[in-house]
Amino acid sequence: MAYQGMTAEHIWVEGHNGDAINAYLARPLGPGPFPAVHLFHHMPGWDEASKEMARKFAHNGFIAIMPNLHYRQGHDDPVANSNSIREAGGMPDDRTLGDAAGAISYLRHLSNYNGKVGIIGFCSGGRQVFLAACKLSGIDAAVDCWGGGVTPRDSEPPTEAMPHAPIEFVADLSCPMLGIFGADDARPTVEEVAATDAAIKAAGKSWEYEIYPNAGHGFVAVDRPSYAVEASNAAWPRIFDFYRQHLS
Repeated sequence: MAYQGMTAEHIWVEGHNGDAINAYLARPLGPGPFPAVHLFHHMPGWDEASKEMARKFAHNGFIAIMPNLHYRQGHDDPVANSNSIREAGGMPDDRTLGDAAGAISYLRHLSNYNGKVGIIGFCSGGRQVFLAACKLSGIDAAVDCWGGGVTPRDSEPPTEAMPHAPIEFVADLSCPMLGIFGADDARPTVEEVAATDAAIKAAGKSWEYEIYPNAGHGFVAVDRPSYAVEASNAAWPRIFDFYRQHLS
């Protein structure tokens, strides 16, 4: 068998407005070059489960970088950071995009990086993926995992932090996108996924998606009651195949 190894560590990257924020970097050992994936963590925060996902990407031959989008909240506990974000009206979109751009820029300094990067996000991170795929340059592939709020809801009006539904920018979608959803999810619902599908197709963009039966929100999260074994085991190979197609 070919040698397998990885390294994983906390690093610092230059985020929005030049702020120094911490990030998690997991990468295969060896000369590569390897494609990269930027992870937008879920609302529970920059937690152990999210770091485990980064290591999963490294094990499968991708450099994974995941900035701590809640770093400025100042708490050691990811849940406390998430709660303070909610109390403040949500993650500011401009700050999130600036932090993501800084983390992706960091990849250019890695000698075993092949120059291609995908983005993936879960829950609120899925919404941020859609936004980043429309707003940031140099993204080669995007995966939205059950991103809520991509399409607008009357019960969730725009806020100062998040003034637009990402679907408003669909004309600027700059890379192929894969959607991963659960049939039993309440946000986004199957109907909201259908609305996203219609808008992307109307804009003539590259898009494909899967809706997995017997799966709800966060169904790949092995540390949560939402974990759905069959759906998770089907979704992960689908994600890796999509990235190998567009990032190799």
